[in-house]
Amino acid sequence: PDVAPNHVKRIQELADSGQYDNVVFHRVIDGFMAQTGDVKFGNSSSKDFDLRRAGIGGSDLPDLNQEFNDLPHDRGTVSMARSSDPNSANSQFFICFKPAPFLDRQYTVFGKVIEGMEFVDMITKGDGDNGAVSNPDKIISFKSQ
Repeated sequence: PDVAPNHVKRIQELADSGQYDNVVFHRVIDGFMAQTGDVKFGNSSSKDFDLRRAGIGGSDLPDLNQEFNDLPHDRGTVSMARSSDPNSANSQFFICFKPAPFLDRQYTVFGKVIEGMEFVDMITKGDGDNGAVSNPDKIISFKSQ
């Protein structure tokens, strides 16, 4: 929370309100990262669920200004996804499978997997360069501590 307080607050707010529950990992690139968090189109239990559109949605909350920091994108790093606009992060995030230093200071790092990375490694991988997943795994339940 010290390096990205607004992003941490956003993730906690969405998690604690249940908005991440049943949200799919819509983009998973083997050896790179697993992306999730589209609470608009990626919630598999919602009437708005649309796997083809998962990845373009976010929450009803305003986008966040970037909080780039010096934390590296190492294995297990949790970082905010965004469009080409650095101030467009909203609800989507990704988990790195291995170090990705080319992302450092380009995306807001706000967390790290501290236990259970072996389960992250088992997330169903996507096809092709874009990592789109046709039969995605999903977050069962996500709460902050």
